[in-house]
Amino acid sequence: MGRNIRKRRSPLAVKVTAATAAIALGGGGLLWAQMNASAHESNNSAQNYTKAAAATVATISCPDVGQKLTSVPAKAKMGVARELANLDKQITEAYSRLASTRQAQANDANFVQNAIVGPLKEKRAATIDRIRLDITRVGGQFNSSLAQLAACTTQTANQTTAGQGGGRNNGGKGNNNGQNNGGQNNNNGGQNNGGNGQATAAPSASASTPVDVGIGGQAGNGPTAADFVDITKVAANVQGKPQNGQQASTGTFTTRCGVNANKNHNTDNVIVAPGVTNGAHHLHDYVGNQKVDAFANNNTLIADQTTCQNQSDLSAYYWPVVREQDGSQDFDQNAAGGGTEGNVGKILTPVQAQIKYVGSPASKVTAMPQFLRIITGDAKTTTNGLANANAHWSCTGFENKVQLTEQYPICPQGSQVVRTFAFQSCWDGTNIDSANHRTHVAFADPASGVCPNGFKAIPQLTMRLVYNVAQPSIVNGQVKNAYAVDGFPEQLHKAATDHDDFIAVFKNNLANTIANCINSGKKCQ
Repeated sequence: MGRNIRKRRSPLAVKVTAATAAIALGGGGLLWAQMNASAHESNNSAQNYTKAAAATVATISCPDVGQKLTSVPAKAKMGVARELANLDKQITEAYSRLASTRQAQANDANFVQNAIVGPLKEKRAATIDRIRLDITRVGGQFNSSLAQLAACTTQTANQTTAGQGGGRNNGGKGNNNGQNNGGQNNNNGGQNNGGNGQATAAPSASASTPVDVGIGGQAGNGPTAADFVDITKVAANVQGKPQNGQQASTGTFTTRCGVNANKNHNTDNVIVAPGVTNGAHHLHDYVGNQKVDAFANNNTLIADQTTCQNQSDLSAYYWPVVREQDGSQDFDQNAAGGGTEGNVGKILTPVQAQIKYVGSPASKVTAMPQFLRIITGDAKTTTNGLANANAHWSCTGFENKVQLTEQYPICPQGSQVVRTFAFQSCWDGTNIDSANHRTHVAFADPASGVCPNGFKAIPQLTMRLVYNVAQPSIVNGQVKNAYAVDGFPEQLHKAATDHDDFIAVFKNNLANTIANCINSGKKCQ
């Protein structure tokens, strides 16, 4: 695709100086991978692993084919979605093999290319070709350049986008309207019992050799010490909101839907991968609509129950869970999307979850269309880069001063961790979704609040989640009491991968009620 004006980043937070971020720098934890040592190898070879740590491959980086799809015929959507989900599955499987073959990599410089990256390219090429067939057999046009996206590359620990140097802790897209209101897979069956940011494999017949690859984390796939920063040492970086114009819509509508105390979870991804079980490869919290899974559709969504106090709000609000990597095992330790894919530790339920719709500083808003889908943020920023990042991490008492995108905050005693989201607030007026799930909505200009040409302002969904988190600390270059957001295993649990999902489902004219409340300047709920 060419330049997309809808990918503008808001100046919600400005860059943090390298000096400030230096406190978060340090080595990662140890990845204790199960090694199948041959009879002639000696234990002294462990020294070679440590020497090679700086050059060791940390993760696999593959072009995001889904983000390059601009048009998919309706009759091909399900088939294409399944193949895109296959691409994600292939990457997670390749990453699992990468994490469990460290000894072979140390012994053979060509192992990763020959045994992992090369075969992955062949699988991806075949899958992309199936996408081509799905589209063209129903008369659609396929961009032949997508075939060039089959090849993947590798990244070392210091090449990953997030948590490196701390100089890019600027806020993501969207303005600050309404935001501040109110390891089993990496160890070949070895149990992840190591707490405080370090994974320990269970004893086995094969040799276990520690390999410091700077990845850290209880499951060996993050986070690292560099992914955390003491928020009290970060300079204020939150900029002001655009000034309200004469046509500003200044009201708010709050919907109270709970904190997922009933523990409604799954690892599906109904927007991106409908019909595919475990399409997200990580666990979600769900509030609002209670039967959102891979097989939900518009008909089932409108018929479902809701946790929202306003029973006319059947919208689906869901986000990746946050876990404390304290060495514990949660219910999904041996499940896909959980421990078998590097999402480990104690799942934290928010102590507060505020969902609020706010207006535009530049215009009145149009009611949201029924079944509008919006994804804000990018679950793959570690390998995609930050173009679509929209993560905001902070602490109570600091939200109006500091918002972080690329690092998790270490909050002072008595302060709680806060993650906030400000969704895209402009709609193309026609589509409830798009092929890449982005181009039908857009962010308003951060300075003026004006939507791009051809887009209409809609109520901006904002969410504020508050957590009680044990205070992390950095000791000898490693993070103790780490916490992290769930994610695809190869994304290394970076803070910038945080994202949020929404499907608008309203009854009894609630969409218009929300818009009218906001346009009239009232505070409603």
